Amino acid sequence: MAIISDLNQLRQPLTNPVLTIGNFDGVHRGHLALFDRVKERAKSIRGQSALMTFNPHPIKVMKPGNGPPLITLTQQKLELIADADIDVIFCIPFTKRFAAISARDFIQDILVRKIGIKELVVGYDYTFGHGREGNIELLQEMGKTWGFMVHVVEPVHVGDKLVSSTSIRNLVQDGNLSEARELLGRDYQICGTVVRGKNRGGRLLGFPTANLKLIDELVPKGGVYAVKIVIGNQTYNGVTNIGYNPTFGTGPFSVETHLLDFKGDLLGKNIRIRFIERLRDEQTFGSIEDLAGQIGRDVHRARELFKNA
Repeated sequence: MAIISDLNQLRQPLTNPVLTIGNFDGVHRGHLALFDRVKERAKSIRGQSALMTFNPHPIKVMKPGNGPPLITLTQQKLELIADADIDVIFCIPFTKRFAAISARDFIQDILVRKIGIKELVVGYDYTFGHGREGNIELLQEMGKTWGFMVHVVEPVHVGDKLVSSTSIRNLVQDGNLSEARELLGRDYQICGTVVRGKNRGGRLLGFPTANLKLIDELVPKGGVYAVKIVIGNQTYNGVTNIGYNPTFGTGPFSVETHLLDFKGDLLGKNIRIRFIERLRDEQTFGSIEDLAGQIGRDVHRARELFKNA
């Protein structure tokens, strides 16, 4: 697998490339269906499977500050795409200059002359080029002219739910992580660095926590969750609280995780939290003792959940 961030790195076209293009935020089951079709077609013509995505997400450039939070930032997105066994990944810097390229020039100069596409796989609603002037009809028209085939992948449903980045984003923000998992095909996760907190978890409550400085943009609805924590090559069970710790008064937003049966110093370490199940809303308790008692029940419920998983 190769990752190419500059098209000028290409000294010659790829070998019979079959390409798909998109932002692929979330790398969900709908995206995976596109990838599977790309790999299937590439194998059939003895070519290379290829994918083009963009960094940053185009909405960050075209509507700075107004876009929805991303499900997957670039690094995680590339890791997930690599896991899908695509041969070549183009991660193209997205700028206003790039956005100004017309749809026809994009096809002729980049897809055909630079990459040498033989086949293109796109989703049913794909648009591209300056002002989104490019669409599937234009691709099919220019495919006849330039000698490449266009395959359109129909929408993917899980039950009666359309798999889309918007649907997944809404489910995560509502705290519905089990349905989000169905559409993603994996647990939703966030990443960050453990920073120094107020030391209340261990000192006052008897449940030491790792306080996370987030890297990701999309955070589940406030509340308490059973989670898996990935640290390097190790995975631990745990309980995460997302919110403002209202029992202690008005506080800053925080993501705090208690790792079950873990001893050690996590300060400064990068960790990944995979959300398994929502346990409850965040609550205000009348005393620290009441809060500690509820956390104990949360931990017990999480242990039972992991035991029966």
